[in-house]
Amino acid sequence: MVTFLSGGTGTPKLLSGADAVFDPAATTVVANTGDDVELGGHLVCPDVDTVLFLDGDVLDRETWWGIDDDTAATHEELHALADAAGLESGPRYLPESEQTAGRELARWRRFSAVAEFMHIGDQDRAIHLTRTGLLDEGHTLTEATRTLAGALDADREILPMSDDPVASLIHTPDGVQHFQEWWVAHGGEPAVEDVEFRGAESAEPTDTVLESLDEPVVIGPSNPVTSIGPMVAMDDFRDALESTPVVAVSPFVEDTVFSGPAAKLMAAEGMDPSTAGVAAAYPFADAFVLDSEDGTELDRPVVRTDTSLDTDNDAERVARAVERALAEVT
Repeated sequence: MVTFLSGGTGTPKLLSGADAVFDPAATTVVANTGDDVELGGHLVCPDVDTVLFLDGDVLDRETWWGIDDDTAATHEELHALADAAGLESGPRYLPESEQTAGRELARWRRFSAVAEFMHIGDQDRAIHLTRTGLLDEGHTLTEATRTLAGALDADREILPMSDDPVASLIHTPDGVQHFQEWWVAHGGEPAVEDVEFRGAESAEPTDTVLESLDEPVVIGPSNPVTSIGPMVAMDDFRDALESTPVVAVSPFVEDTVFSGPAAKLMAAEGMDPSTAGVAAAYPFADAFVLDSEDGTELDRPVVRTDTSLDTDNDAERVARAVERALAEVT
């Protein structure tokens, strides 16, 4: 048995070729929910859904989000209506009074559907509407995720990190922006003053998540701040990692990041944006997988390989390096 911690791109890419190494039936994936948003009344869980779509063999492998060959008629019509009505496009937060009203899971991240700023495909929207309907019927996010995983014939156990709200908020000179507004709508360009995981102080991982963390844990080449940060911001989650074998794959080659905003966010949080900085951010990690070109010296066991993840064969190679690293600490 093994448990992977997943953000939206790095760990799913690793999982895409991991089946030959880690039996999907004995693999659990715990996905970040700090990136979730409520958009037009339905809950969108990007990191959970990337793993669901990967396991359901419907993921768009070009973008690593959404459903392959999905249409977007509703999304396009929303923009056409907004244009015709002269409504301002871009992220449109609901009023502050609405941010803590209604569905608790959507706290601090409620957006209007007017000219929605995230591209939502039609089949993708059906997933979000079904999830939201199950939540409104009284099911937990964990239960709703299991139902969707069953519908998609997902092989792995896929768990949201918590059934409680945790929102990843980026503090900028222009004000507080939810991560999706900062990254999707503004391309990660606004300067970052601080990153807040609002709600984490009272949120708890589910018992099922904590049970999964009794098994050896793999942290893929995810963003340490906004993919893994919301998880370890929960005290019980972090404590669980302290008492189980953990192997982490660096998203850097020395001080060069493979992709995404990890370097900018780490620097803003006072971390060295590098493999050494990732190791400092993960004191609970017992071993690391680094790229063959990464000469960073760490005080923990290291297995080196080519850590590029361009193909499923690449992912299998990295997964075998993870297996070797786990063997050193279990």
